[in-house]
Amino acid sequence: MKRRNLLRGALAAGLTAARTDVDQILSPGAPEGLADLEAAAESYGYGYHGQQPTRVLADLVSDFAGLRPLLAVPQPAPVRARLCRTAGQMAGMTAIVLHDLDSRRGSRAWFATAARAAAESGDDQLHAWVLAREAMVPLNYGAPKAAAGLAERARHAAGHRPTAAATLAAAVAARAYALNHQPEQARQALAAADALMERLPESERSDTWLTYGEQKHHVHLSHAFTTLADTARASESQQRALELSAPTSTMTRTLLNIDAAACAHHDGDTEQACRRTVAALAALPDGYRTGLVRRRALDLYEAIPAQHHRERAVRDLWDALALNP
Repeated sequence: MKRRNLLRGALAAGLTAARTDVDQILSPGAPEGLADLEAAAESYGYGYHGQQPTRVLADLVSDFAGLRPLLAVPQPAPVRARLCRTAGQMAGMTAIVLHDLDSRRGSRAWFATAARAAAESGDDQLHAWVLAREAMVPLNYGAPKAAAGLAERARHAAGHRPTAAATLAAAVAARAYALNHQPEQARQALAAADALMERLPESERSDTWLTYGEQKHHVHLSHAFTTLADTARASESQQRALELSAPTSTMTRTLLNIDAAACAHHDGDTEQACRRTVAALAALPDGYRTGLVRRRALDLYEAIPAQHHRERAVRDLWDALALNP
């Protein structure tokens, strides 16, 4: 009897070990720390929340470094896909912050890393999102033709389903075409963005960097319509975007105010345009008057004919820009 019990015990232990081994192969557990890194990526997606971009950048890079040891060793395919997806998200958001800080070369390098990670993850929508966000680098720094090319690649990658990436890509394409003096293509892309936005599921409408909410939509429309000198439509989008923007959305609210100033210039009131822009810059905390905000204010200054540059309000705008190179 004792021997039989021992045999039964050994058999049970062997069965358990065999099942456990196969179970681990069939459903491998995620490495320790992956869930925390995924949660961190989701948290970063909510933007600056009043923090200086440099602080967010430092935290992002620190967490991104935590992915390296997990990616450096063989992982089961589902786990590798999760790791690559998280890496693509974090690298893309790092590139966004670098873009906002006017580090174009660094931004492009991080977008390249994000694109490779997104492609390896097999997530077409993440890949499209990376391309659409990357398009905003040349879009905001004087290369609208290159921006339109990237945005169209993003639209192709996203496909025709109403997703956050597809809607973002259409909106960015509209802005690029407007800046490239292609109003017909810009309006076609705007119509496509609006149509996608109407069909976008609620799950993709939250206000994060990785999704596409109504506030973000109107921020893009504001810039596109401002560039097209359609000041009435631009003003509508500016007001709606400001209503939907949190008080801590410092950079977004400033860009919307500069768009409104540019509309005043289009409508013939250059003095008001300059004064509004100077006030918007003066209200910013330290660390926010560089990069994209300064570039957008400089775009307004450069749009003012040279014969007006000696006027007091225009000189004040130039002085404000000179103080924040």
